[in-house]
Amino acid sequence: MNFLNIHYFLMVAQERSFTRAAERLYITQQTLSAQIAAIEQELGCKLFQRKIPLELTYEGRIFLNYAEEFSGKYEEMQQEFGEISGDQKGCLRIGIAYTREHALMPKILKEYQDKYPNIEIQLVEDLNDILQQKLLKREIDLAIAGFLTPLNEVQVRDFYEEEVALLVGKELLSQLYGDCVKQVVRKIREEKKVTPLEKCPFLMNGQKDIAGRIGRHLIAQAGFIPDIRVEGGNIETLLELCAKNMGACFSPKILAQAVLSEKQLSKMEVFHFPEDTRYWIRFAWLKQSYAQTLITHFIEITEKLYFKK
Repeated sequence: MNFLNIHYFLMVAQERSFTRAAERLYITQQTLSAQIAAIEQELGCKLFQRKIPLELTYEGRIFLNYAEEFSGKYEEMQQEFGEISGDQKGCLRIGIAYTREHALMPKILKEYQDKYPNIEIQLVEDLNDILQQKLLKREIDLAIAGFLTPLNEVQVRDFYEEEVALLVGKELLSQLYGDCVKQVVRKIREEKKVTPLEKCPFLMNGQKDIAGRIGRHLIAQAGFIPDIRVEGGNIETLLELCAKNMGACFSPKILAQAVLSEKQLSKMEVFHFPEDTRYWIRFAWLKQSYAQTLITHFIEITEKLYFKK
């Protein structure tokens, strides 16, 4: 048994499929199956129940704990000797929401790769809540997300404060409220409530998304049942529909500014609400992470880029 065998096993355990694992490893399914069979023969037990999807046996779950520890120690050793030799290598798996990635990562990754050209970056795009689960399962090394609930095994560090705003096309407001549109806009700004928008259609994120939860909370406070024309998980699509005057959209302000052009934003009313629409986007990683050095370097570069004095 060697580190390559263990790497193959971990990939199958993660994917729960020989086919998908082989594709990610760039080897044939036959080669992968033979490698797993060799481990099982050496250990004298079956590690997987061969069904769809694959399931770990009791022995497989025990071996998974050892395999994760061995793999982590191996990565830790590579990083430490890379630092000693001045030729640091490794892989940093970063979990982040798709649109937030679009807004933030190009600038950060360019700087990071310039300084650490031998470090591979793997971006994992998913919803905020799912990223937290992936971190706890060690499927990613670093999450950039809204960690609202403290977790004992997770270290967090504030990145920036995000605000959910409500965007509505000026043309749509004029169609709905005619000559009263100025009074409606003024009332929303003064009262900081969405109550006047009861007859406005909405474009909503799902409830698993932070913006979706905050938007639904504000509407519930206003006391009406919203006319949801489109619900989806891609805020970029919802913002583009909002720009076409199909409905009002709750969105993190930084993401709206990244997705929409200045011309599109100029044709919208942007409403801000109380403090409970603000939350911190944080860096989060496991306290016993084997990629600690890579994570530290990534955070240092990010903070220098965004918080230069």
